[in-house]
Amino acid sequence: MARFDTLIKGGTVVDGTRVPRLRGDVGIKNGRVARIGRLDAGDADQVIDAGDCIVAPGFVDLHTHYDAQIFWDPYCTLSGWHGVTSVVIGNCGFGFAPVAPEMRERMMLSMTRVEAIPLAAMQAGMPWDWVTYPEFLTSLDRLPKGVNVLPYVPLGPLLVWVMGLEAAKSGRAATPAEMTQLKALLNEAMDAGGCGWSAQRLPPYGGLANQRDYDGSPMPTDCMPDETALALARVLAERNEGFIQMTYVSGDAEHDLRHFEELAEVSGRPILYNAVIGHPSYPERHRKQLQWLKSCRERGLSVYGQAMTTAVPYIFDLEGWNLFDDSEAWMEATTGSHQEKLHKLGDPARRAALREGARQISRGAVIKGFEHITPVKFINPDLQRYTEISLVDIAAAENKHIVDVMLDLAVADDLQTVFFAENATNSFDTLREIMQDPYAIPGVSDGGAHTKYLTAGRFPTETITTFVRDNQVLSLEEAHWRLSALPAHCAGFRDRGTLREGAPADIIVYNLEELGMTDSEVVHDFPGGEWRRVQRALGYHAILVNGQQTFEHGKETGNLPGALLRHGGTSATAGN
Repeated sequence: MARFDTLIKGGTVVDGTRVPRLRGDVGIKNGRVARIGRLDAGDADQVIDAGDCIVAPGFVDLHTHYDAQIFWDPYCTLSGWHGVTSVVIGNCGFGFAPVAPEMRERMMLSMTRVEAIPLAAMQAGMPWDWVTYPEFLTSLDRLPKGVNVLPYVPLGPLLVWVMGLEAAKSGRAATPAEMTQLKALLNEAMDAGGCGWSAQRLPPYGGLANQRDYDGSPMPTDCMPDETALALARVLAERNEGFIQMTYVSGDAEHDLRHFEELAEVSGRPILYNAVIGHPSYPERHRKQLQWLKSCRERGLSVYGQAMTTAVPYIFDLEGWNLFDDSEAWMEATTGSHQEKLHKLGDPARRAALREGARQISRGAVIKGFEHITPVKFINPDLQRYTEISLVDIAAAENKHIVDVMLDLAVADDLQTVFFAENATNSFDTLREIMQDPYAIPGVSDGGAHTKYLTAGRFPTETITTFVRDNQVLSLEEAHWRLSALPAHCAGFRDRGTLREGAPADIIVYNLEELGMTDSEVVHDFPGGEWRRVQRALGYHAILVNGQQTFEHGKETGNLPGALLRHGGTSATAGN
């Protein structure tokens, strides 16, 4: 019998611990790293030639919404293409369990705007062979997977289950009986393997409410009082386990930070603060966030910042766009049926409010500004002459306001005009400041969400190419610690994130000079006839999950060795 099932031979090993790289081999047996060093190829059943390649731990993607997509895409792409071997689902308080059968359609509808997941894909692709959260995990466990999955318990479905949809959105505090039931549900979910709880808490109405339910109303977690969050934090304290992932914007920045600190103190557990986002026009915003996170560490509070570290642009149309929802006027005009949106966006009486809303949007954290938007594709042949001409230039030539230009074009094109917008985070200088903070966790991929216009799942590849290879902002050792070991530690992965003997063999093998990504493209690979926008990865020679190769030179192998990591996972072959 061979000593190793697989031997990765002749690579440069960067093990994720920040120790210096070394030339050596990695032997794998029974899904785990068995030996690292100088090993004999004759001792292995299979040899992967890693000459001229980096051998490193698979990336950990903490912020995804693959809760639906994993049922039809076992590799959770884009993430799986870009070296991610473990994903976290259930972020932002959004998910699909517990959900009563009569509420299934409504809960899918709620994800069509807040996370822009196509309804037809969910309807066609989700088996709905569960009601409770433990049953949901059982469904995930038996599902063949190409990545490991760590589940958070999203609070939105718990609030709806206990209080009902309307009451959960009312902003009232839970009654004592309801709070008892919420705690019981959370305990039940964590007993089954949930690794903590999550919530997105944005103002229910007004200028900071960036994401909404399908009908423009707030999401249940937006309306959740601080007292509810603190009560559920105490559940984690009583269990002495679990993590909290939360976005919180109330309009009072000082209050928000104090609330995160209070959650950390009450729970005694790590908090994933979402998110550190840079904007070149407001440089003090991310600097204050990073300074506050540093002060938390110095005071012994385990609050970690998840950072938006990709310069990925947005390519979108106004038929399905939702990321202008921090403007009440834009939210109102872009909700409803196709005909309703067409009418509202073309309504002269709404234009003043939409122009003012554009000023507010340009100060936010999504696009760099309307002056950086360019139409890149039209359906109406009469509009082709505007292709690749910026809204600014069109506005100057036609003596119109930039917002009127955008909306007139979109309405004349039946809302099918495709626009290109620069991301607010695409300033290299701003991103470099964030990346130089040693505890900012790269990512916020939103994998599985915003599928028609966002390709942020490319972030691990972009981190290595932009901040290591091309600009030397980080060392390779630091980058792999930040992309694997640090997020694994922060989110409760028990034995992943580094290459060490005995650890599960989640491994990537890539050529640093070849590493990159393809141009954005549209693919029709979602169920229900739906499409999405993707960017594939280049330069990954091999990706292994639990010792089995899932990708070879970018092609799926058909192997599905991923595990559900209940309680953070203790096994390379099962999340028990």
